[in-house]
Amino acid sequence: MLTDLQNLDLFPMTVGDILVNLLIAFVCGMFIAWVYKKTAATPGYPPSFLNSMVLLTLITAMVIMIIGNSLARAFGLVGAMSIIRFRTAVKETLDIVFIFFSLAAGLAAGAGAQAIAVVGTVLIGGVVYLLVHLPMLAPQRREYFLQFSYDAGDDARPPYIDVLARHCKRQRLVNASVTNGEGPLQVSYYIQLHDIRDNQALLRDLRRVAGVSHISMAFDDEQF
Repeated sequence: MLTDLQNLDLFPMTVGDILVNLLIAFVCGMFIAWVYKKTAATPGYPPSFLNSMVLLTLITAMVIMIIGNSLARAFGLVGAMSIIRFRTAVKETLDIVFIFFSLAAGLAAGAGAQAIAVVGTVLIGGVVYLLVHLPMLAPQRREYFLQFSYDAGDDARPPYIDVLARHCKRQRLVNASVTNGEGPLQVSYYIQLHDIRDNQALLRDLRRVAGVSHISMAFDDEQF
């Protein structure tokens, strides 16, 4: 009898139901990826992470539809998933939030709760956007830690200084050193842009400066 109850499908899904649930999961995943793109704290955004959020939402919805109301399937899936080891380090706390966001949207879509999936995704996405962009809630200091190498040559005034002056509201030189007394100059700055969305333009202009190479730029958490 217990076996019969485990195999009992109280709410059989049609092909139409499956397609609708997956479509809702896809739309929610795309919206979550768009919100992440607009609110990412790091300069630029990894396309692989955006794609992963969309796929995670779809896969979670499919897994929930597979489980249905079967206790045996649920325990079997837990056992199968315990074999997998995830070793990718997540650096930004908000990235973890978006992973759970995608999971929650996929769970709702897969369970057939389309209204919860859509309304919840839109509302939570709106809250994330407000938290990042409202001046009273967003961090007051938005400083980047900028590092690059510069082959100094004979220039009395390095040309990258003009690029920084054009893009930055504030700039503070942290370090300028040469390894073993030779080679390119290693330069580090704390900078605050006129427009936080201007980071790609700054990187593009720095790459055009002769002698500048190995550019890296990221938010420094200690500066917030």
